[in-house]
Amino acid sequence: MQILWLFPLLAFLHLSFPRSSAYIGIGVGVGINGGGITATTQPQAPPPPSTSDPSPSREYIALQAWKSAITEDLSGILASWVGPDVCSYRGVFCSDPPEDMSSSTTSSVVAGIDLNHANLKGSLVKELSLLTHLSIIHLNSNSFSGIVPDSFQEFQYLSELDLSNNLLSGPFPTATLLIPNLKYLDLRFNSFSGEVPDEVFEKELDAIFLNNNQFGGQIPMSIWGSPATVITLANNKFSGSIPFSFGYTGAGIREILFLNNKLTGCIPEGLGYLSDIEVLDLSFNSLTGDLPDSLSCLTGMEVLNIAHNQLTGELSDLVCDMKRLANLTVSYNFLSGFSQDCAKLFFRNVGFDFAGNCIPGGHMQRPPPECMGVPWGGLSCLRIPFTKPIACAAGAIMGQASGMVGIPFNLHTSLPPVP
Repeated sequence: MQILWLFPLLAFLHLSFPRSSAYIGIGVGVGINGGGITATTQPQAPPPPSTSDPSPSREYIALQAWKSAITEDLSGILASWVGPDVCSYRGVFCSDPPEDMSSSTTSSVVAGIDLNHANLKGSLVKELSLLTHLSIIHLNSNSFSGIVPDSFQEFQYLSELDLSNNLLSGPFPTATLLIPNLKYLDLRFNSFSGEVPDEVFEKELDAIFLNNNQFGGQIPMSIWGSPATVITLANNKFSGSIPFSFGYTGAGIREILFLNNKLTGCIPEGLGYLSDIEVLDLSFNSLTGDLPDSLSCLTGMEVLNIAHNQLTGELSDLVCDMKRLANLTVSYNFLSGFSQDCAKLFFRNVGFDFAGNCIPGGHMQRPPPECMGVPWGGLSCLRIPFTKPIACAAGAIMGQASGMVGIPFNLHTSLPPVP
């Protein structure tokens, strides 16, 4: 009879402390610095929230839905994606909520996902849009396939989207164009196809990486209105000529990579308007005609590559005199000579490759029979002159020909050569 008082106490303890089996059981990962070591090889479903807990958060729902769509996790990243504390998940980063967030009860929100080189295979799910406070998504170098969900347009705070080096496909993901604060877009090394919308270059993006996909059609006219400093369209299937507005408005652009496409026609003389450009690569296309003299205005140019085209004429002093030039590649065209100033590039420690042209006495040039069959008969591009000569210096008289007011120097309009 003396121990009867223990029964109420034991009952109280039993009801007051939940059993650990609600969250800990056979097969649950034991983490070291976020790494997952599982006791069995059988995948375990995420434990449901306790009935005594509040409803699961939108962020928990989003990440668990995405977890279920990931079919391969060679690095064991997802072993930590268990339980309602999403801020403890590997690759998920939280921060204080934005100032304009109406609720004052949320202590932190998911602000970033960084799963670069995570060895994940699967797809992107529409539920990711429930992560409404995301600022960055970095998923490069994985094996995600399928399309980019339309729900991505609901990311109101997203500024960086890196989906590069995956297996994504379909047309250009237009949902990305509706993300209001997006500044960095990287879709390179995927299998996207079709035409690129004009709106890509009308959006306030700082960098646009679309290289190594299957994009085709003509380069949009809007490209030179883009505020981006870097535009890469290399290793796609773009065709037609470089837009005639080339260089007219893209004053802040520093790098342009158009290599390995199917571009034809002349290099527009408007190129000289790209006053801040440092890297220009137009190699491995089918561009024809001579080089425009306006290249001399690109005083900040460091790397110029126009190799493997069908360019003709002589390489002029105006090109070779660019003061900051570090590498000039004009190989495998049909150039017939270059000036003495170009020969001095070797003494300036400038990388100068002119192999595979038609320069008499030059080293490693085309055999004469190939030079007799110069594309377009060796004719230069037909350039209609303006009323005043080229003047790149600040304060030069503004050109007003053809109704084009406010141009910093007088250019010629480039038309394709007449066969």
